[in-house]
Amino acid sequence: MEKETALIEAILYLETDPLDSNTLVRYSGLSKEVVCQAIEALDEKYRRADSGVEVIRIGGGVMLAAKKEYWDKLKERYGKKNETRFSRAAMETLSIIAYSQPITRSEVEAIRGVQADTMIRLLLEKSLIREMGKKDVPGKPVQYGTTKEFLRFFRLESIADLPKLSEHEADRFELEGS
Repeated sequence: MEKETALIEAILYLETDPLDSNTLVRYSGLSKEVVCQAIEALDEKYRRADSGVEVIRIGGGVMLAAKKEYWDKLKERYGKKNETRFSRAAMETLSIIAYSQPITRSEVEAIRGVQADTMIRLLLEKSLIREMGKKDVPGKPVQYGTTKEFLRFFRLESIADLPKLSEHEADRFELEGS
């Protein structure tokens, strides 16, 4: 199992995006069972205190990344500097979309109390949100939701891993009369 685990480790090292097990099977030529065993072996290997990296799960895939405890010290040099600095307005808009998706621009504006065109355009450009379809109401407005890039940016396996909101915080993300 050592060579198989080393092969999966090399693939994960060379890739910059999370890979699902089917992709790892295709790239490695190994069975799905062996790929899953190799990922577990890597997980165990990188959990040790003498490792600076870990296997993280994002959007149904896995990748290698610096451990969270080291990332704060390293992100200034190795992170995408321009993408890590969002205005308060952009973060507020992104939070509303993440916790309320799918949601329309006008619904975001109703929650924020200000226009959201610029922030939505910025978040679309950064691939943190995407159009998820049209709402079945007159005018058929576009609905927005988060992307795999959003999950990767915030190091989440799925949207269910977002921090839980208190009742007071959750009320803030609801439209009047909902």
